[in-house]
Amino acid sequence: MSDQEKRQCIAVYPGSFDPLTNGHLDIARRAARLFDTLIIAVYAFPAKNVLFSADERVALWEEVATSEELTNVRIDTFSSLVVEYVRSIGGKAVIKGLRSPNDFEAEFQQGLMNHKLAPEIETICLLTKPEQLFVSSSLLKEVAQLGGDVGDMLPTTVVRALRQKFDKA
Repeated sequence: MSDQEKRQCIAVYPGSFDPLTNGHLDIARRAARLFDTLIIAVYAFPAKNVLFSADERVALWEEVATSEELTNVRIDTFSSLVVEYVRSIGGKAVIKGLRSPNDFEAEFQQGLMNHKLAPEIETICLLTKPEQLFVSSSLLKEVAQLGGDVGDMLPTTVVRALRQKFDKA
């Protein structure tokens, strides 16, 4: 690692992102403005049924990050504890997006555990925009599968990928 890389302030935005939504993208854009490097870390093995493989979720993020010109954003996968991953890449912070009091409760507990395991790594919560409050990946997948219009809640790349998935089904 070069001296410049050592001085960089790196944050990690972890999640399953199945699929990524405009809400996720908004949090990523805002976090990218706050840090030298933002790594969007796609969790490879979430404990929920996923529609897209880890490779597909990474590819979707890469296409969206490129089209959005998020030049300080990198996309990666991880399969360990978040704080272990953050340490392994020299990160200083974990980014979390909050939509509701339920999100806060879950993230608060995770943040406390992460602080216990890695007190040198901060958890930073960004509040979602009001228009994204009701948006969740699982809800959007269900609406899309049933033929509903989710085009204004997802990046165009993701809308195309969902259509391809559901047209094959």
